[in-house]
Amino acid sequence: MSPSVVAVTGGRVVPVSSDPIEGGTVLVVDGRITAVGLDVEIPADARVIDATGRWVLPGFVEAHGHVGLHEEGEGAAGNDTNEMVQPNTAAVRAIDGVNIDDEGFRDALVGGVTSVVVKPGSGNPIGGQSVALKTWGGRTVDEQVIRASVSVKSALGENPKRVYGERKQLPSTRLGTALIIRQAFTKAQHYRAARDAAAAKGEPFAVDLTHEVLVRVLDGELYWDQHTHRHDDIATALRLADEFGYKLVINHGTEAHKLADVIAERDVPVIFGPMFTSRSKVELRDRSISHLATIAAAGVRVAITTDHPVVPINFLVHQATLAVKEGLPPQTALEALTTNPAAFLGLDDRVGALEVGRDGDVVIWSGDPLDVTSRAEHVLIEGRTVYTWDDEARVGTVVERAGR
Repeated sequence: MSPSVVAVTGGRVVPVSSDPIEGGTVLVVDGRITAVGLDVEIPADARVIDATGRWVLPGFVEAHGHVGLHEEGEGAAGNDTNEMVQPNTAAVRAIDGVNIDDEGFRDALVGGVTSVVVKPGSGNPIGGQSVALKTWGGRTVDEQVIRASVSVKSALGENPKRVYGERKQLPSTRLGTALIIRQAFTKAQHYRAARDAAAAKGEPFAVDLTHEVLVRVLDGELYWDQHTHRHDDIATALRLADEFGYKLVINHGTEAHKLADVIAERDVPVIFGPMFTSRSKVELRDRSISHLATIAAAGVRVAITTDHPVVPINFLVHQATLAVKEGLPPQTALEALTTNPAAFLGLDDRVGALEVGRDGDVVIWSGDPLDVTSRAEHVLIEGRTVYTWDDEARVGTVVERAGR
């Protein structure tokens, strides 16, 4: 039996990107999916996992979280989410602050979450670069990386206004926050022109890490993750994106329903949530789980976030369940946990669906994952078992990391 060949057989296979297959098989070879279907030839040396009576889905993708960066139960010592010493910290990278021993990663496995995009916080107008990770498997964070730099986190609204307003410095208003972002991109445009001119002449040029990151956003290499709740802040996000032409992704979108037609027309995706929070600040006054169904019905492409640790990451699927209760179609809910977040942030060559060529991140559920009583019973990342649930003993087991 080869540990590099795994066949999950007999279950209700839900690729999400295509129709379900009753009694199907998912074959994973050397960490990648090589076959999905009814008539799959299983190699003699394959490790076979019987999923009869179970549901088989791709691992879920948390598109906006702080797991490992804002550690649970560690207080200030484990919180590296915000580098709030200046309004523009585009050059900082979330990967440099992630602790993969954070309990949040174990919780992710319990909830069937196999990939997470870890982002800096929302205290700065420009917060830094996010990282896409597998939720288990490495001895260091580097061994769990899907992409080291995926996007740049930016914030509009109350957070930067509060942080810097208390210090009596720019930005203390929404006007000032937009100005910081606009100035940063204008400087990046000038920097790019000067850098390219120097390169054409073969002249030396002083590299500026902050400008380099924003040039990558301007060039479409990195997405622009815009923290924004209120509809007027969403309008500002759209305005700035029009000015500079970057790939905008709205994060949170609490009042996105008020501009749903506009957002849909521009095909700007929304990572919606978290949904279980209290209305802890003014811009959350209009929070409602039902708004997700509203914006999806308008044609907006949606994903769902826990904003972990705001909501525990293993509750990602439960947010989808409640969204279905409030009118979101079940298929859209599954897409919001898998194919959509992967596509929004350019990870769909690796994760988000049970398709040939993608990573072997497979989760066997006791039943429909949108049923709140269902459990993730067997979690594989790149074909390797990382979590199992023993129903008789009522206990889950996380497999130790390789090499530790």
